[in-house]
Amino acid sequence: MVMPIAEDELAGHTASYPELRDVGQAAESAGLDSIWVYDHLLFRFPPAPVSGIHEAWSVLAALAADTSRAELGTLVMAMPFRNPALLAKMASTVDEISGGRLILGIGAGWHEPEFDAFGIPFDHRVSRFEETLHILLPLLRTGRADFVGRYHRADGAELLPRGPRLDGPPILIAGRGPRMLRLVAEHADAWNAAWFGDVSEIEPRVAPLREALAAAGRDPATLEITIGINVVFPELLTGGEELPERSLRGTPAEIAAGLRGYAAVGVSHVIAACVPSTVAAAEALGEAARLAR
Repeated sequence: MVMPIAEDELAGHTASYPELRDVGQAAESAGLDSIWVYDHLLFRFPPAPVSGIHEAWSVLAALAADTSRAELGTLVMAMPFRNPALLAKMASTVDEISGGRLILGIGAGWHEPEFDAFGIPFDHRVSRFEETLHILLPLLRTGRADFVGRYHRADGAELLPRGPRLDGPPILIAGRGPRMLRLVAEHADAWNAAWFGDVSEIEPRVAPLREALAAAGRDPATLEITIGINVVFPELLTGGEELPERSLRGTPAEIAAGLRGYAAVGVSHVIAACVPSTVAAAEALGEAARLAR
């Protein structure tokens, strides 16, 4: 389940951390396998007013201490926002706090206004992203990185102390373009596609990934396919929510049927953004997940 860390996302208001903790703990208690956070700095879609969001990594670190079982994931960290060597250290520390429950989702970022507002370069995003992998992944997997590129460098960087997993947390990459899919095939443990409703929408999105895996000579069974879906629980709506265009919608039993459809086509991890995104929704999603098994 995705945490409601953006402004006005928790039943029409901005969640405090105690409220986010309640949603995360409810998701865990309901039996959900994972808890996720988005990584953004602000949202600017004129003519709508600018809106904001809590900083993802700070929230995730707190949830790592306030939960005990569910995996914790980033959907996804925008690599240009942080130095890749420092992010490796941050990831290792959160993996330690959580007891080895982190899934490190990463991507190139996409919302240009937030890059501009915070003074972060938006050009050559995929080239910059590829360079970060030459620093982030060796640090997490071997504890050391040496790399000099056009945009990034690491001169004898060492990751000390190491986290609870000597090969680091699993790496999830989100991306759809040919270059990003090549990097997925070469480096990722998991791939994410989003956002969906009905399972019939997924095949056109997955087909290019299969081509990239074939070109890399990689067995598709070695890459976990994850998806993001929107889930709407009509009985929990208060009337002020903005509803997504594509979603699974209905009772927990109806949502369960949709989840079974994704499992049938080889999706192993479904990441749900719920509307509303509340404790009650976490409990309803947990019931749907139990019915789907």
